[in-house]
This record gives sequence, C-alpha cells and structure tokens, in this order.
Amino acid sequence: MNAQKPTQILETALYVDCLDQAEIFYGSLIGLEQLQRVGNRHIFYRVGDGVLLIFNATETLKPIKNLLLPVPPHGGTPQGHMCFAADKQQIKGWIRRFQANNIHIEADFNWPNGARSIYVRDPAGNSIEFSEPWLWND
Repeated sequence: MNAQKPTQILETALYVDCLDQAEIFYGSLIGLEQLQRVGNRHIFYRVGDGVLLIFNATETLKPIKNLLLPVPPHGGTPQGHMCFAADKQQIKGWIRRFQANNIHIEADFNWPNGARSIYVRDPAGNSIEFSEPWLWND
C-alpha cells in the first residue's frame, strides 16, 4: 500500500449559473476575499489556506484557448455542497446575518457528536453549510 496521501484540500469548486449573483453572495454577504474574476467564466476566493473556485457551469465546459494553461474542460451543475468552519459564536453571527438579508436557513441542528451545523442555499442552489470545525473529530 502507498503511504503517500494528501494532507489538505487546496481548492474546492462550486458551479453556478450567474457569476454576478455568486459574487454578491460570496463576496458581499459572506465576505470572502476575491482573488480573481475572469469575465463570465469564474471567480476565485481565498478561504483560509485554501481557495473556493466558483465556476459558471456552462463556461467551464468550453476548452481553454490559452496553451500555457491547458486545464481540461470540466463542469457540473449547481446543487453542490461545501462547508465553512465556524465556532458557536460565529454560527450565531451567521444566523443573524442571513436573517437580516432574508436568506432562508434550511437546517439548524446538532450532530450526534454535538457539533452544530446550519445550512443555507446560495443563489444557484448550492447547499452551503457552516459547522463547528470539530464535526469530524472522533
């Protein structure tokens, strides 16, 4: 068996149908630092040591014409999922922010190990979770 294994996730991708709406949600409402926006193709945000990639689902299916960046076409449809780490106080703050912005909280509960999670949807329908970071601890 190979002992080599990944030690962290460097980037996570979500797919949307409207980058402008995603930019308002992730940039203005969530407050992520925007690293790059390329037209109607993608927006990249810094999240801690990693990056959240927001792609226009139809644009990423098109081959890139830049031979210096031979990223293969890829894509998905909205309705993906990702989770941000947030402690109890931060979760309370997120609830207040979502309520103030008329963002429906789809679920708010404690997992069997006691970690709390809340779920909302971004404008494209992706499931966005905020959970206490020890959710995956034994």
